[in-house]
Amino acid sequence: MLKELIDQFYLDNQKNKDQTRFYITDAGKCPRAVFFKFKNVPREAMAPRILRIFEHGENIHRSIFNILYRLRIGCVTEVPIPSQEIISGRADAILCIGNENYVLDIKSINSMIFKRMTEPKEENVYQVQLYMHYFNIKKGILLYVDKDQQDLKEFFLDYDEVLCNSLLDKFKNLKGQVEKGEMPVRLTDYPKNWQCSYCQFKDVCKLANGDALNWEEFKQKITG
Repeated sequence: MLKELIDQFYLDNQKNKDQTRFYITDAGKCPRAVFFKFKNVPREAMAPRILRIFEHGENIHRSIFNILYRLRIGCVTEVPIPSQEIISGRADAILCIGNENYVLDIKSINSMIFKRMTEPKEENVYQVQLYMHYFNIKKGILLYVDKDQQDLKEFFLDYDEVLCNSLLDKFKNLKGQVEKGEMPVRLTDYPKNWQCSYCQFKDVCKLANGDALNWEEFKQKITG
């Protein structure tokens, strides 16, 4: 009985925000899934278990923030990027260590992934690179927290202008597709890509082929 009440609480409080701008966390994500968010395509509800995992991750962030404040290393947390048209985002923290500024991004992951990790995840690197770009800071830190054992791993990144320009070009291209109503192609490794397993739009995506499609025509097919 209690489990059902708790699960229902999470389901009732699940909110899908209308998306009008890209988020930095969209970097590296499936362009088709991001497109669907802009078009308010009906999505599969997240399981309460997943929502609890997200909430636990937020609690881990707050714990790390508390330690950073106590270390007195010039810490500013949850810093929005400068306002601009296409992208919005908020860095976990900006630190000053040894008279040098760093953008910090914190990620909590399970023990199995943590133990095997020898380098940062590609999509996480993209996000930190964009934060460095918008804050004009040349160094970043990706801090991974093993949420099961509370171990830490850190990876230091240098700003990569070429990579950032490539990521921004992809956002601009996707923005054009959203405005023109051109549904992006599927991921080349669909459906084996890890994003496909967790995608809230997988049922809608299955109804389309892998090519770029006219959104309005496809919308007519799925809505009748």
